[in-house]
This record gives sequence, structure tokens and C-alpha cells, in this order.
Amino acid sequence: MAPSSCTHQVQNADAGLQSQTWSSTILPHSPYYTSHCTSYTPSLQYCSPGPSISEVVFGVSQARAQHCIWYGECGESQVPGKKYNCNYTGPALPLPEEGHEHEDLLELLGFDYGNRSLCCDVQQLKTLKASLELPLQFLSRCPACFFNLMNLFCELTCSPRQSLFLNGTDFSPYPPDQHNVVKVSYYIGQTFANAMYNACRDVQAPSSNVRALSLLCGQDASHCTPTNWIEYMFDTNNGQTPFAIKPIFTDVPEAGFSPMTNTTYGCTDILEDGSGPCSCQDCSQSCGPKPVPPPQPPPWTILGMDGMSVVMWITYVVFLLSFVGGVVGAWCYRSEFAAYPGMDASCCERFGERFENALRILFTSWGSFCVRRPLVVILASIVLVAACSSGLIYMHVTTDPVELWSSPSSQARQEKEYFDTHFGPFFRTEQLIITTPLVPDPPYSPYPIGDDVPFGAPLRKDVLHQVLDFQTDIENLEATYQGERVTLKDICLTPLAPYNSNCTILSVLNYYQNSHDVLDHTTTDGFWTTADYHSHFLYCVSAPASLNDTTPLHDPCMGTFGGPVFPWLILGGYDATNYNNATALVITFPVNNYHNDTKKLGKALAWEKEFIDFVKNYSNPNLTIAFSSERSIEDEINRESESDISTILVSYIIMFVYISLALGHIQSCRRVLVDSKISLGIAGILIVLSSVICSLGVFSYIGIPLTLIVIEVIPFLVLAVGVDNIFIIVQTYQRDERMPQEELHQQIGRILGDVAPSMFLSSFSETVAFFLGGLSSMPAVRTFSLFAGLAVFIDFILQISCFISLLGLDIKRQESNRLDILCCVKLSEGQEEKSDGFLFRFFKKVYAPFILKEWVRPLVAVFVGVLSFSIAVINKVEVGLDQTLSMPDDSYVLDYFGNMSEFLHTGPPVYFVVEEGHDYLTMEGQNSVCGGVGCNNNSLVLQVYTASLISSYTKIGFTPSSWLDDYFDWIKPQSGCCRYYNGTGAFCNASVENTTCVNCRPMTQSGKQRPTGQDFMRFLPMFLSDNPNPKCGKGGHASYSAGVDLIGNDTNVGATYFMTYHTILKTSADFIDAMKKARNLADNITDTMGLQGTSYRVFPYSVFYVFYEQYLTIVFDTAFNLSVSLGAIFLVSTVLLGFEVWSAVLVSLTIAMILVNMFGVMWLWGISLNAVSLVNLVMSCGISVEFCSHIVRAFSISTKTTRVERAEEALAHMGSSVFSGITLTKFGGILILALSKSQIFQIFYFRMYLAIVLLGATHGLIFLPVLLSYVGPSVNKAKVQAAHSRFVGTEREHLLNF
Repeated sequence: MAPSSCTHQVQNADAGLQSQTWSSTILPHSPYYTSHCTSYTPSLQYCSPGPSISEVVFGVSQARAQHCIWYGECGESQVPGKKYNCNYTGPALPLPEEGHEHEDLLELLGFDYGNRSLCCDVQQLKTLKASLELPLQFLSRCPACFFNLMNLFCELTCSPRQSLFLNGTDFSPYPPDQHNVVKVSYYIGQTFANAMYNACRDVQAPSSNVRALSLLCGQDASHCTPTNWIEYMFDTNNGQTPFAIKPIFTDVPEAGFSPMTNTTYGCTDILEDGSGPCSCQDCSQSCGPKPVPPPQPPPWTILGMDGMSVVMWITYVVFLLSFVGGVVGAWCYRSEFAAYPGMDASCCERFGERFENALRILFTSWGSFCVRRPLVVILASIVLVAACSSGLIYMHVTTDPVELWSSPSSQARQEKEYFDTHFGPFFRTEQLIITTPLVPDPPYSPYPIGDDVPFGAPLRKDVLHQVLDFQTDIENLEATYQGERVTLKDICLTPLAPYNSNCTILSVLNYYQNSHDVLDHTTTDGFWTTADYHSHFLYCVSAPASLNDTTPLHDPCMGTFGGPVFPWLILGGYDATNYNNATALVITFPVNNYHNDTKKLGKALAWEKEFIDFVKNYSNPNLTIAFSSERSIEDEINRESESDISTILVSYIIMFVYISLALGHIQSCRRVLVDSKISLGIAGILIVLSSVICSLGVFSYIGIPLTLIVIEVIPFLVLAVGVDNIFIIVQTYQRDERMPQEELHQQIGRILGDVAPSMFLSSFSETVAFFLGGLSSMPAVRTFSLFAGLAVFIDFILQISCFISLLGLDIKRQESNRLDILCCVKLSEGQEEKSDGFLFRFFKKVYAPFILKEWVRPLVAVFVGVLSFSIAVINKVEVGLDQTLSMPDDSYVLDYFGNMSEFLHTGPPVYFVVEEGHDYLTMEGQNSVCGGVGCNNNSLVLQVYTASLISSYTKIGFTPSSWLDDYFDWIKPQSGCCRYYNGTGAFCNASVENTTCVNCRPMTQSGKQRPTGQDFMRFLPMFLSDNPNPKCGKGGHASYSAGVDLIGNDTNVGATYFMTYHTILKTSADFIDAMKKARNLADNITDTMGLQGTSYRVFPYSVFYVFYEQYLTIVFDTAFNLSVSLGAIFLVSTVLLGFEVWSAVLVSLTIAMILVNMFGVMWLWGISLNAVSLVNLVMSCGISVEFCSHIVRAFSISTKTTRVERAEEALAHMGSSVFSGITLTKFGGILILALSKSQIFQIFYFRMYLAIVLLGATHGLIFLPVLLSYVGPSVNKAKVQAAHSRFVGTEREHLLNF
């Protein structure tokens, strides 16, 4: 970049010296100074004897303008490796002849070789070049910034008019007859300083996600100002400035000196050599107005109240008025159609009756056969169970959260597979959050001046020493896997391997090289401590990539693993960027994850187990440690499941005992052991469990893995369905009277013919509903639905076969007066009269008549009120799963979650992945991705950067790292980073001193442009293998080698990623919103890059997306699954109720009310919507069938005259069985779950199960009978006629008049 004006050249001339001095301030051993002057090639017109800007403005004499204050280098400076300049007060001297050998230096530094005179020699030019290399690597992204900076240093170093603005104030002798310049004053225009700072303040350092000034100013960029930046660069304490330079900022002449006020460029300006303005990422002025987050949509309100609530209140009031009017009108004009046998039935009614009769005949014959051939049926059942359950040998229980919650076909799962395949799996994380009960030390007082700096208690030196001991103990942990010794070094992340085998440890101790000696390192002036661990910390948090803290300590900040340790990753509990106020230390051990490598993964798991055990047992009164390992959550979930086994067993034992005792109908104390049905109850329970085992076995044959949800929920579901059917069969028999001449097998067959269609209706409805639930994309829901559907169906088959045979045998035992269980013992003869049980008599004589009284029935309007409330709050149910709920109450992970929310400031990393297919070899392809000069304003990097400006909305916390932009800076010929051996073509690292090493690209105008085509690919592998070093901080090995997938034998670029971080995410809503916003951003990038219709796209990836993606669609999934289940229940009910559509509608309506009310309970009880609660909702849909279908079918086949009478009959007969069966059985077992230590059991099982049973019982036993009494289907005349023809003239004729 070559300004042609004399003025610009003057600026460029002095830039050299400062850049030399300044470069040292950036990184130790001047690794970062190489090429800002490089990009500028001003002619030496400024060296002409004509008047300079200073002369014109301030009238300074021509003679003084030609006066130098130094020339050449002399003695060794007190700063190691540096030299003083030689004092010289004569005119500028022509560049010596040997300068011909260094035309590249002149080109690099912006000088046009000719007969111009300078105040610097060739060696000073070399020093200037070395000093500018590091700034070039970081600031040349913005041409105007580096041009201004180059002016500052070149004017200082080489200007022939140094005496205008430089004043030597201290000298020392240099034998034999020269003097060293030890101290100078540099008069700098305040306007110039401000302009230089303004052009540079926004320039980014892509590899470290921070602004470049954080690496070049000695403190965080937010605290950097024009004056303290220049003062820092000129301070000998930075380890790079060879002598003291005192900047004096003024815009007017002072003490006879005129300030250096050369022309500057703003970051939005185009330079005279054609260099474009800086990008938006590096120059906020180029961005236009700062983006403003869209306003949050206001809540829907009516008259200041929640809109949905108002609408539902109005709807309920309208319903109440209509309902009351209808009830009053119906009471005044009461009439009820009576179905008499003589009336003609419709075709549909006749078809329904025939279908009903066919089912009755089928089940009657089958029941009779089962009683007559019990041995055959029982053996066949045992064979069936054995055959199905043998599949358990192939059983596989999956506890992998990815397999549980993410479908293989889901977007997040596919993106995870793509990321893992191309870049390797995301590393495993072992993390500790350490606090201390100790009080902070007194504030630190910087030397020699400065405000006191408070330090948090964890940053006390004695605490840091203890933490270092603790960290070292962890590093030395050893585990054993398959007889092999496993240490952290075997599994840890080593980004610079094989050159550097140190493990990555993100810890504040890495600022001190994980060394007690470095932590204790101090310097003094004999009286005062000039630098210690405090000053080193303050520097490192501002410039974590520095190799020299530029304090008198000169210790590196870079971690021992070869990478920077960013303060926001290792400190917690600070405010803004005041890292010194940290109240917590965060230590992270990234461990390699292994894609499809079981052995290596096993080693990592073994070491993690040792890590967990060690930290659990570690004790230090000064340290409070919260921690987590990658395996912790899975381990704790497994432990939680094991700890709740006893609770679950007690729950099932209570249900089993109740079933065994409640089935019996005790006639007298004498016959207690005869009339009890303990053995039959146990057999019924075994049948239920057998159906569950069969289901597990069948799907294990197929290869579908089990989940903990299947194991925990399905027995509860099938027990509910199975127990209900058992009670219906047994209690129907107990109420039945055997007709004369009727044998036992005929009686049981007849009973089964009466009740089996109802059982078939409920079981088949549930089976179809559950199987259709298998269409869900959520693995947990799909697996549960498939297992549940088959288990319910097998349970029905076994109940109408094996259980019927066992019932026949038990009745024979009872009739022969043999004791239950001890069937060999027989009581003396004596048959008791049969009588109805207490519960049946209560329902028949008290409950049913009461519920169906004229003045009681209208009270069911309360159910509609509850429904209205539930609809009003259904959209307020939270979505997600608080991760703390998945842990046991006593889990150490809960402490970690709490500390993470309280102390951490940075969220998970997020990668914007560009899939394979993008053309990086063309300028157009590069511009659509990169973020530097010339890149599109809507490029990938700039869009992510723009999103980070409104992080509270986008959840993108930082500027993205960009391998492409760093590669462009690395390959510039001015940088000195990209070199190769001239003879072999092999890469030559910048730290190598070898004359055969040449720049990758020539120092020509075309060579300074971005590489394209084969040039781009020729040097990219070198960049990705280059380790950062003091002479080149842009090497891409550590930062980017894993993020760029080279294909075609390194001839092209495949998939790549650009990494940044999310903001801190604390709740499920935060995680969901972060993923949603990142996907929206990636979709917009894909669109603006013009990738529509191509084979690749841009997508975001973070490790948590695969778990939280389900919540993006869970509302739809819930509506879909429940709607499909309800639809299936409606269709099956329509068919099996003899095509009585209205009956099926009422069944479906009642179940829908139960489901909607479940959402109301979820809102009231703080139960969020997630995969676990969705499984329970699907299950509640199935269980609700048991509460409703039996009542409705009993109503539909009743031959009573009025709806009220039919509802009363149905409620008396079926209601008592439903209440004593499913309701009481489940209620007793559910109460025990409240004692569980597991929060997830207490919330998602106890609370939801209790709500399912209570809502099902109240709707099935209160609301539904009343609803049927009002709007139930009319009596089926064909069924009435068939009943009359079947019963009239027989002993059962009295049943027609119940």
C-alpha cells in the first residue's frame, strides 16, 4: 500500500521504530511484529529537503528539519536482546550501498529505494521489519489501522526530520567514541493518536475471539485508550522497547518541538494505493447503525387481562347460560323415547346388533372351550410366553441420552453425525468450579502508580497454590482398563501434538505454567515489589495469547499446551470484564471423544470414574468444589433408577396385595380361605407381567433397544389395563347366577360373551392408539408406544384364555370347598348363598341413584369450568426439562448445576459448519465467507459478528474465529509466517533461521493479494500444520487443524467450521432459544451465500442441540400423538360399539377432556412438557379408555327405557368394577411414589400418575354417566328386540327389568 504524497511518506518513515518497540509489548520475543509496514510502500518523497507538514503548519526551520537524533545501533540495552540507537545529530544520510541487498525490506516497510536520505541504517530497517511483523499479523486486516500505526513507528525510526518531534533526553557512553540514546521524548499530535486508535480499536483477532488491542495494549481492549496504548508500546517494561520513549500528546508546538501530525486514514477510507475500507467486523463505522433486536410480541390481553383467560371465561358463562336454559326446558317438557320391541329398527341398528351378537357368540364359545380344556390353554399360554420372552437374551437397554431423546433422522442428529465424521466428536468435559470460604486479601497496589485493584478470595496466592496441588493430583490420576494403565495424558486433548504433548487444561494456573515457582515469581527494585502474580494475572486476562507479559516478570500467558486460556472460561462470578473480582475458579480438562472406538472410549470412561471417585473423596477446608464429568449425568441417572427400585417394588407390592385380596368375595368368616382369590389374583398379576415380558422379548428379537421409560412406565400401564379387566371378569361372575341345567363352562362362556366385547373394545382401542403413537419421531415416545401396544394386546389375549381357564379351575376349587392356595385342604360341606358385594351394592343403591338425581346432574357443569380453565392455561405450560430434575436429591451434580448457573459467564461453543462443496479457491467464494477487507458485508463471519452485537437476543456471545481470515494474514509476504525451503519446497517455520527459506509469495502487488486457485491450496496445509511461535502468532495448527477438512489428497477444501460461543444459558428456555436463533442465523447465511439449490448448506452445531431439538417441535408432536391416539380410539370404538358413532364421539370427547385437564394440572403443579411427560400423556390417553369405554358400552347395550335408567345400570355394573379395579389399585400404588428420592419420579410419575387416576376416575364415574343421561345415544332397537327374544321365557327374563 503506497501513498504517493510526501506527507504520507513522512508518516511512514517513523512508523518503523515504534513498531519495533511496540511489537515487543505484544508478545515476548517479538513474535508478532512483522508486517504492517509491509503492506505499505510509500515513496521516499518525504525524505526530500522540501518542507514537511510540520514545517508548513508550525513554521519550523528547514535546517532543523534535516536534523537526526540517532543513526545506527550501538550498545546492548537493559532489555534483553535489544540494542540502543547511536546518538547522531547530523543531517540524514543516504542509505548505504549494502541497502541494495535489502530492497525487499524497503518494499516491505514502504520505502522506495533511491537516493533519499534517512536517519536509520539497514540494521535499523531490519529491526523495524521484525518489530512490525506481529502487528501486521493482527492489524493488517484493517489497512487504514496499520497504515497509521506504521506512520507512528516509521517517523520515529527513520524520519530525516526527527528533530522536529524527537528530543533525546538521556544518553550513555558507548566506547570508543559514541553514545547510546537511552531516553527520548516523542511529541505526537493528540489528533493523530486519536485517529490511529479509532482506526484500530475494532480490529478483531479471529483465532481468539477478542479484539486485537487486547493482545497489543497490555490490557483488555475495553480499557484501552489512545494515550495508554501508545504509552504501553513505548514502555520498556513491556520487554520489547529497547529504551524509554516518553510520548507527549499535543496538537500545538511545545517547548520548541512540533508534534508529529501526519495525515491519517479512517477505517472507512480507501487508501491511495487502492486498499479498501476495513470490514464491518474490524470497523464499527462501516457497519451502519447497530442492529436492534426485534421487539418481543406483546402478550395477548383483553382489557388488561390475559386474552385466553377472558375468552374462556366468556365461553364458560355462555355455556352455563345455555346449559341452565336447556336443563330447565327439558325439565318442563320432559319426554323420553321408549324403545319397544315392536318398533322397527334401522338398517344400521340391525347391523350393529348382528356385529355385537357375533362377538358375543365368538367369546362365549371361546370361554367355554377355555374352561373345558384348561390344561391345553394354560400350556399353550406358557409356550407363547416362553417363546416371546426368550427374546430377552437379545435385550439391550440403552441409557445413551442421544439415543433416548434424538431420532436418527432428526436434523440435529444428522448434523451431529456430519460434525463427528468430518471433525471428530466434540470433546468430553471434566470440569470443576472452585470457591473458597476465605476472605479476600487487601487490594493489590500496582507499582509504581495506579489505583488499588481488589482481587477475589479464590485469587489469593495461598489458595492458588492449594488449587494447583489439587489440579496436579488430578493430572497424576491413574485408572485401569482391561489391565492397561490409563492416565490423563493417554486421553487428553493435545492440540499441538506431536510437537507439544502437554494436556489442554483450561485453568487460571496455566497463566503461571502450572508451576509453583512461576506463581511465586516476583521482581523488586530493592525496596518495593515491582511485579508479582497479581500483575501477571492482570496482563494475562487482557492478552491471554501473549508469550511475554511485558511486566518485569516477562512470563508467558500462553498455556503449556500451546494455546491461549481465555479468562471467561476459567473464572466465574466476576462483573463485566473485571476478572480480578472473580469469586470462583473454573478448571476444565477436555478429554478426547472417540467415534466408534470402543476401547479408547472405555479408557476415557475408566479415567473419568477414577476422577469422580477422587474428587468426591477430596477434602480441603479452604476449597469448596463442585464438579462434573462427561459420564456424570448418565451415572447419576442410573444410580437414581437403582435407588428407586425399592420404592417401585413397594408400590407394586401394595397393588399386588390389594388385587389378591379385593378379588375375593368373602361370604363369612368360616369361608374366608375358601372364598378368597389370592392365588387367582397372583395368577392375574403374573399374566400381566408375562405380557410385559413378552412385549420386551418380541421387540428384543427385532433389535429394538429398551429404555428406562419402557421399563418403568409400561408395567404401570399394563397393570392398570389388566387389573381392570380381571376385576370386570371376576366381579361379573360373582354377581351372576348359574341357570338351571347350565354347566360351569357354559356360565363362564356366557359371562365372557357379555364382558369380553367391552374388554376387547378398550384393549384394542389402546393397542391401535399406542401402535399409531409409534409414528412419533421422538425415540422415547416411539419406543414406549410400540412396547405398550404389544403388551396390552398380549395381556388381552392371555386374559381371555389363560386367565379364564384359571378362573374355571378356581371356581371348581371354591365349589368343592377347598382352601385357596392350600387347595389340598377341604372344608366340610356347606354352600353359602350368593350375595352382592358391598361396593356393588353401594354403587347400585346409593351412588348411581344419587349422581343421576335431577338436582345433582347439573352440577357436572363444574367439569366444563375446569375444562375452560385448562384450555386457558394450556399455552402457559413450560416446555423443556430442567436438568436438575433428572438428578437424585443427594447428587453431587446438583451442586455443579447450581454453581454453573451462579458463576459461569460463557455458554457452550457453537460451530457454524459450511458443508463440503463450497469453493474457497475463488474470490467470490472467499468473499461470501471471510470477515476482512473486501469481504461481503453479509458474509458468514460478518453475519455471526453482527449477531454477537445483540447477544441478549441472538445468544451468540462472541465474534467467530475464522481460519480463512487468519490464513490470509498468515500468507501475506509481509508477515514472514509463510516460508518454504527453496530447495525442497517443504514448509519453513518462521522461527527457523535459514537463508534458503523464502517467502511463499513474492513481494509484488499480486503477491500481496489473496491467494486463489492452486495457490490457495498449495500453502493451506502448511498453515494448518504451523504452530504459533514468537515470530508468527497466526499458525493454524492449534486453532484450526481440526476445523478444516482437506479432501482430494489436500487438493481441495471440504467441510469447515467457524467457532464462537453462546452466551450463558441457564434454563431450558435459554437452550431452546439459543438453538432456534442459531438455526435462523445459519439459514439466513445459507440464503445470502446463494446456496439454495446446491448440495451443501451452512448449519450450526453445538453439543446440546441434539438433546434440545425435540423441544422445537414438541408442541406439534404432542398434538399429533394425542390426536392420532384419539382418532384411533374413535374409529375402533365406532366399529366395536356396533357402529354407534355418537357413542364413540362421547368416549373420545371425555378422553379429550381428561387430556386437556392434564395440561391444567401440569401448569398448576409445575410439570413441564417434554418427552417424559409426553409419554405419560400418551399413556393417560390409553388408561382413560379403561375409565370410559366400559361405561359407554354398558350404556349402549342396556335395554332400559330412559337414558337416566340406562346410565344408572351402566354405572352400577361397570362403575363398581372400574372403581375397585383400576382406581383403587393404582391409587394405592401411586401414593408410595411420593416417597421417592428422585425428583423426576416425584414430578413426572407421582404427580402425573395421580392426576391421571383422579381425572380418569372423576370423568369416568361422574361426568360421563351424567353426560350419557343427557345426550347419550338412543337405545338400539335391534338390541332391545334381540334381548327380548333371547331372555323372554328363560330364567334370565328378570334381567330385562334390572
